[in-house]
Amino acid sequence: MFCLCAHLSEGADGMQRDSLFEFRMCQDVSVTIDVPRNYDASKETMLIFYALANGNSTVHTMGNTRDTLYSWSLNIQHIGPQTKFIRRKLRDQNIVVAYLENDFKSWPLWKTKHANFISDVQNIVDTISNLFESASTTICLNGHSGGGRFIFAFLDGVNKIPNYVKRIVFLDSDYGYENSYGSKIINWLQENKNACLQVFAYDDSQVELNGKRIVSDTGGTWYRSHNMLKDLSAVIKIRIVKDDSIQIYKSEN
Repeated sequence: MFCLCAHLSEGADGMQRDSLFEFRMCQDVSVTIDVPRNYDASKETMLIFYALANGNSTVHTMGNTRDTLYSWSLNIQHIGPQTKFIRRKLRDQNIVVAYLENDFKSWPLWKTKHANFISDVQNIVDTISNLFESASTTICLNGHSGGGRFIFAFLDGVNKIPNYVKRIVFLDSDYGYENSYGSKIINWLQENKNACLQVFAYDDSQVELNGKRIVSDTGGTWYRSHNMLKDLSAVIKIRIVKDDSIQIYKSEN
């Protein structure tokens, strides 16, 4: 292992800048790692794997100022500035983000092209995790839209979600949820008091395009999220908080 802070660049004013490291894996996966300029190996590192949404590039996902050519696509996520915000709030940790993009710009399609997708995903996570020398490294698995398929592929490769996975986040991305994943998630939440699952979904069951629904009765994240909620509620006490059109479900803690 090696400490990436040794490779941070300096600007013209001599100040260190947050650095981006880019490389390829599995022939068709592009990895871009955003490392803070003040990376400190004596601190805990939170490594966030962010699997991109369908159709998005890493540049779109990081975000940028709007321009006439790419105004909408550069103004939809802004994970770059959100990362800077988190770093200001969590100064006792190294916050590192690994953007995961594939040549198909679709993790569901990528999966169909890789017969060994389970081992490939494990290799991606393990390889990137081992790049960092740190007091300890915890992992957050995050994905938007089709990026959730990357998370489920990781879950397919483990009998038990590892303790070093501290947070799993589905940003309107749990299309691939099946009941078989429920027990793994429940066991992980029960055995790790600091583990956190967050699911965001909108009611895509009501959305129409040109007079036609965009998802089937069982195909959208709204339906799948409620299936997940039902599975978790059978074991974990969950309460509902309603606020106008927003529904929030939380466990007791």
